[in-house]
Amino acid sequence: MKSTWIPTLILVFTSFLVIIGGVVLGPTIYSFQEILQVITSKMGFTNNQLDNATTTIVWQIRLPRVLLAYLVGAGLSLIGLAMQTLVRNPLAEPYILGIASGASAGASLFYLGFLPPFISVALTLPLAAFLGSLFTMVLVLFISYKDGELQITRLLLAGVALASLMGAVSTFATFASPDLEKMKTVMFWLLGSFSGSRWDLVLLPALATLLALAFLLIFNRPLDALLLGEESAHHLGVPVQLFRWLLIGLAALVTGLLVAAAGAIGFVGLIIPHSIRAVVGVLHRKVVPLCFFAGGIFMVLADVASRTILPGEELPIGMITALCGAPFFLWLLRKNPYRFGQ
Repeated sequence: MKSTWIPTLILVFTSFLVIIGGVVLGPTIYSFQEILQVITSKMGFTNNQLDNATTTIVWQIRLPRVLLAYLVGAGLSLIGLAMQTLVRNPLAEPYILGIASGASAGASLFYLGFLPPFISVALTLPLAAFLGSLFTMVLVLFISYKDGELQITRLLLAGVALASLMGAVSTFATFASPDLEKMKTVMFWLLGSFSGSRWDLVLLPALATLLALAFLLIFNRPLDALLLGEESAHHLGVPVQLFRWLLIGLAALVTGLLVAAAGAIGFVGLIIPHSIRAVVGVLHRKVVPLCFFAGGIFMVLADVASRTILPGEELPIGMITALCGAPFFLWLLRKNPYRFGQ
């Protein structure tokens, strides 16, 4: 039995350091004392007289950005873990299977007004992103199953094809729109960014990520059973068909809400679960909380890199995660077999 106490404590402590570091670093570097004064003052614990510029940058810009990055990274990591369990394959991930691109397409079509009025009137941006991700996920799984068996080659090819298709839909909507500001917003969804983070954008990603965390922790035993195969899980008392649709709905909902807030960011759900399983094994009661912390840490570090590598410039966060994740994916692809427990 591999204990998770030490890795958990390490990740919790590292999370604190990374969040503080993410607020500290930027064009203007602030001390920990200044950050603490701003936070305690805004929360009503002290009455510190602070510089308005410092308060604005720390409280209104950097802190919500860092917290949003942490929540998005944690949520994508958890959904990557859930999808890998669902299809019993460590290569599954929202971005690779086109689900994040589907969410981007749904959000883009709604935002740019390309949906029929009788449909768009009943939607909101997060709901449109959710429906786009759900449609893509169901379609990928429908194409991937043959004679009741999930075909891994079909899964990857369907994911790549639908990711390209949904990306093309978003790109078409972008170039078809005469509004330059809206075009910039859609490019933000395509490439991923935390540059427009505000406190009001943190709430839905927080609820989505905590929902995923609670669901995966509560149903950790059925998730473990799924790794043995659907037939074995059924004999162990798991309502496989219902549980599969619950996982699909959870993955689509969380992915849609996270993409609506931060854009399509890839490979987090691939790198983190695989790395955590290598340390503590495959039991979900151990893997789930560690994925939450590690995913948040990874995303904050990637965001810091995106805004500090080039002075005066901010790189798309999706580019940073792809630079880390694409080689990792190719390495996994070289491994054989691709299933758990084989």
